[in-house]
Amino acid sequence: MVASPKAPRESEKWRFRCHLPLVLARQLRRKQAVARCAASNAILPRMDQVSATANVEVFGARLREHGIQPTCQRIKVAALLLNIRQHLTAEQLLASLNVRGARVSKATLYNTLNLFAARGLIRQLSVDGTRMWFDSNVEPHYHFQDSASGNLSDIALGDIAFSRLPAAPEGMEVAGIDVVIRLRRKLNRTAGGGPGAQ
Repeated sequence: MVASPKAPRESEKWRFRCHLPLVLARQLRRKQAVARCAASNAILPRMDQVSATANVEVFGARLREHGIQPTCQRIKVAALLLNIRQHLTAEQLLASLNVRGARVSKATLYNTLNLFAARGLIRQLSVDGTRMWFDSNVEPHYHFQDSASGNLSDIALGDIAFSRLPAAPEGMEVAGIDVVIRLRRKLNRTAGGGPGAQ
C-alpha cells in the first residue's frame, strides 16, 4: 500500500494538536521533579516539606536567573554552596553531599561547579596551586588564607588600600586584582627557650 501525499500533513496536524499536552506534561514532570527533590533530606535536613519545597523553588529560580537549567543535583549543590557565603573545595562539597545522603557523582559535581562559575553564580579560586576553591561570594573582595588548614575568609575591598599600581602592558587593561594574605598562628616567643627568650 502506497502512502498518500496527504499522510505527512495529517501527522503534522496531529503533532501540532498534541504539542500543547506535551508542553503541559513537561511542566508537570518539572514540578514533580522539584517536589521529589524537595522531599529528599539531602537538600536541607531538618526542614518541613513546605519549607523544603519553597527552598528548592528559590534555588531553582536563582539558577534560572543565571541561565542554568535546574536539576535535582544542581539544586542540591546550590543549596549547600549558596546558602551562606563560604569557600569550599569540590572534595568538601562532595563529602558534605554524601553525609546528607545525596547521590551526586564526582563528575556531576565538577561539571556543576564549572557551570556555576562560568555563569557567574560562584567564583573559582586557585589560591595555592594545590586545589580549587569555590567562593559563593561573587562580589569583589580579597582573602585571608590560614596556612595550616588552607581555609579562606573574606576581606572587604575597603580594608586594603593601594597607593599605586604599575601601568598595564601596551594594549592591556587591569581586569581585576586578587590579593591573598596568608596567615599563621603567632609563635609564643615569651615562653622559655623560644627565639625571643633571654
